[in-house]
Amino acid sequence: MIHLKGKIALVTGGGRGLGRAIALALADAGADVAIASRTREQLDAVAAAIRAQGRRALTLETDVSDSAAVAQMIAAVRAEFGRLDVCVHSAGVAWAERLVDLSDEAWQWLMDTNLNGTFYVCRAAARVMVEQKSGSIITLASVAGVKGVPGLGAYGASKGGVIALTRTLALELARDNVRANVIAPGYFRTDMNAGALDDPELGAKIVKRIPLRRVGNPEELGGLAVYLASDAASFVTGETFFISGGEMAQ
Repeated sequence: MIHLKGKIALVTGGGRGLGRAIALALADAGADVAIASRTREQLDAVAAAIRAQGRRALTLETDVSDSAAVAQMIAAVRAEFGRLDVCVHSAGVAWAERLVDLSDEAWQWLMDTNLNGTFYVCRAAARVMVEQKSGSIITLASVAGVKGVPGLGAYGASKGGVIALTRTLALELARDNVRANVIAPGYFRTDMNAGALDDPELGAKIVKRIPLRRVGNPEELGGLAVYLASDAASFVTGETFFISGGEMAQ
């Protein structure tokens, strides 16, 4: 049951990092995959990798903080593939700064991308899935969305909002046979956090508070995303799955 043969998937933020790894995992499980990002070069590279797996790929340059652009993105997926079975919303940004020092502009940027973007993507995808009476929505949050992390207050607030939004979406869509779940990663090595992880002092502090004493690799999220997207998870909705190397067990 854990396969995606015949499924159509969309992954936002699919050009790099966690989104890229998830897009490739979905394709490996049998899905045709549309990937959205703001960077054409990254999209083309991931699309080539998806096609090399024998699956169809569609690339969409999209700013998820723009509601109209998101609507066009979903319409393009539907026009190309005729349906949308899986939507993984991975697009997001991060910023580290104490709340007392944070500017209005930085706060708004985080909320526009991480929280508003999640709302726009989930709303547009859900409308298609409700019409189909089937579908799986997966959002990416963070452990910072449920625990205080100094310097990540604004980021954590945006990701906490993602968790609350997804849980409510799950309840509202359950009768339409549409599921919604959250993957909340701990520290994974991506371009976004490479600077912090490679800093000798800060990187050591981060690893020290992870029981497995290492950060995650993006590919380690793929299996969970495939499971949640598949029919094997047909009774799973409204849940938040932490992948943190044991950090959330402390």
